[in-house]
Amino acid sequence: MISETARWPAPAKLNLFLHVTGRRDDGYHTLQTVFQFVDWCDWLTFEINQTGDIRRTGNLKLADNDDLCLSAARLLQQTSQTRLGVSIHLEKNLPIGGGLGGGSSDAATTLLALNKLWQLAYSTEQLASLGLKLGADVPVFIHGQTAFAEGVGELLQAVQIDTPWFVILVPPVVVSTAAIFSDPQLTRSSPTITIRDLNESLLAADNKLGNDLEPVVRRRYPEVDEAIKWLSQFGRAKLTGSGACVFLPVVNREKAEEIADLCPPEMSCHIAKGLNEHPARAELLS
Repeated sequence: MISETARWPAPAKLNLFLHVTGRRDDGYHTLQTVFQFVDWCDWLTFEINQTGDIRRTGNLKLADNDDLCLSAARLLQQTSQTRLGVSIHLEKNLPIGGGLGGGSSDAATTLLALNKLWQLAYSTEQLASLGLKLGADVPVFIHGQTAFAEGVGELLQAVQIDTPWFVILVPPVVVSTAAIFSDPQLTRSSPTITIRDLNESLLAADNKLGNDLEPVVRRRYPEVDEAIKWLSQFGRAKLTGSGACVFLPVVNREKAEEIADLCPPEMSCHIAKGLNEHPARAELLS
């Protein structure tokens, strides 16, 4: 039984590459990507109640319909028919609309923690299936491992890769994922690769794996274009997800700090360590 008083992390993810391989009849795009976690996190605490009431507090103001923590808790409550409720406190650190999966990660930590605190005993696969109803990125946070992903992002194969330090820039703009995926100039026919094609050079500066969304985002959002140009002075900078955040892997923390010290004042710069597992995977999936 996990502690009700503990703070639980909801880590960010980076898309080390992202290919759009097609478009389904329902309008969703098929993708190939690698999700890697980093140790930059939102933090959540949960106070269980007997009334069935579900609410959230914290430093993020969102309409209930846009709040993935509330949506996750209500979906799990409805599915399990538990009479228990919860007050969720969210310490929001990850930017909204940054391509770091913050909302999906918050939802996943909520599902994982409440599965324990409400003593529901749902399997990881059951929780991932529920999470997919909330967003395509939620299942990878439920499974809690760096993964090669296909489909809409829900078909996952765990992989072990290098865990470098990353410099992550946050341009002063929120990117609309829907607008990027509906752009007529978006590449939607990248050839598929196999997991065997993912080799040790994935994180190398000269690897050929990119992000198909990047040209569209850079054209529509000059702030992102400027961030990539600036960070590319130090290596091959890439967009994560649909942006706005861009990242660069570096050899050590000292190099990351050296770059961060030079960051333009109009951008926010963060240093994070790559992870191959969700930082609370052992506790939340045991």
